[in-house]
Amino acid sequence: MTKREVIIPQGMEILYEKFHYCPGIKVGNTLYISGQVGRDKNLQVVEEIEAQFIQAFENVKAVLNAAGGSFDDVFEMITYHVTGTPPTTPEEQKQFKIPNLQLFIQVKDRYFVNQYPTWTGVGITALSTPGLLVEIKCTAILG
Repeated sequence: MTKREVIIPQGMEILYEKFHYCPGIKVGNTLYISGQVGRDKNLQVVEEIEAQFIQAFENVKAVLNAAGGSFDDVFEMITYHVTGTPPTTPEEQKQFKIPNLQLFIQVKDRYFVNQYPTWTGVGITALSTPGLLVEIKCTAILG
C-alpha cells in the first residue's frame, strides 16, 4: 500500500478539522494540492481582485512549503475562474471571456518564474463561497 502523508500548513488546520479535507496530500514524491482560494487564515474572502489572486497563490505556496517544495516543483495547474452568467447567444459566445484573466496571468507570473507548469483554465459560474473569483489546484513532483 502506498503511504499517504497529509500536508497541513500552519493556519490551515481548520480545513482538515472542520471541513474534513486536506490542503495537500503527498504520495511518494508527488504532492496533490487541493484547490486554494483567496481567503485569509480566518477564512475571510479577500475582496480586492488582485489581492485575492495573490492570496490564492500564497495559500498554494504555504502547502508547497509545508511539503518541502516550491513553485518550481509544480508541473500541473488547473484554475477555476468565476465568469458569471454563461453566454446564451452565438454573438455573446464570440465575445465571452474570463474576467480579469490578464491580471491573473500577471500575478501568476510572479510565482512561476523559472519552471512553468501545464495550465488549464476553466470558466465556472460559482465557487464554494460568495465573492471568491478563482480557485487554484496544483500537482507537484518534489525533489
